[in-house]
Amino acid sequence: MYFDKKIAFTMREKKRLNFTLQLKSIDAQGRFAGYASVFNVVDNQRDIILRGAFSQSVKGRVGEIKFLWQHQQEEPIGIFDQIFEDAHGLYVEGRLLLNVQRAKEAHTLLKAGAISGLSIGYSPLRYTIDSGSGVRRLSQVELWEISLVTFPANEAANVTVVKHASKISDGDAAAWDQAIRSGQVMELSCALDRALAALKI
Repeated sequence: MYFDKKIAFTMREKKRLNFTLQLKSIDAQGRFAGYASVFNVVDNQRDIILRGAFSQSVKGRVGEIKFLWQHQQEEPIGIFDQIFEDAHGLYVEGRLLLNVQRAKEAHTLLKAGAISGLSIGYSPLRYTIDSGSGVRRLSQVELWEISLVTFPANEAANVTVVKHASKISDGDAAAWDQAIRSGQVMELSCALDRALAALKI
């Protein structure tokens, strides 16, 4: 029997996982930082992504992960400068390319709060299925794109911080990187949200 490997690859399951994007701020150059995915959260299709699932997919491939508008492959709106896993999830730093009309529109919509969705496109590679709950636990996925979308489905992942526009020292940069990887940045952001909610600000 003739077997076409190219066809087999295109038939690999591709999925999308949506999140609410709670934008704290975004700078004038369109730069942002935050989480594209959060571990141990069950999505609306009964999938849960485990820590380590992205490690092989993103290693040395930051430039290959596309930043799209509404999952439209013909509408890239920016690039990612960093993508890596920490204790909380898949951390990303990127920027909208504001010379692109759609990216400029996305920047305006984000600042106004008119759009609030973030969605990742991926293919499941290794997983187990819980016989009781039916939840699929993904231990390895292939990440191929991250999109800004209009209608989110899960509130776990968000853009939490924006990098400072001016140059920072090597020592400050190292401290910042360590704080991100240890989850301290996310913890501080969540603590601030709780405080503001308590004060009803």
